[in-house]
Amino acid sequence: MKLPIIKHLSNFIENNDEDYLVETIEVLEDLTEVPSLKDEELDVLGELISNMYGALEVHKEMKNGVSKKEALNGFMKRVVGSIDQ
Repeated sequence: MKLPIIKHLSNFIENNDEDYLVETIEVLEDLTEVPSLKDEELDVLGELISNMYGALEVHKEMKNGVSKKEALNGFMKRVVGSIDQ
């Protein structure tokens, strides 16, 4: 996951609607079922999907009153914490 991408996608959600990301995730997840995809292509799709889910999580925190900076930092701490375990 990349914080700048998650931040950019969070801005997109603020300016538009989270439904765009939800629908895009559905399309990308469906694409992962294409049997002819190479591992590198699956990795790219997975990275995009995980960044979009991250942006949705950050947006959810912001809707609950957390500042964008705190929501981003908190999300990345949770991600790093789960990787370290």
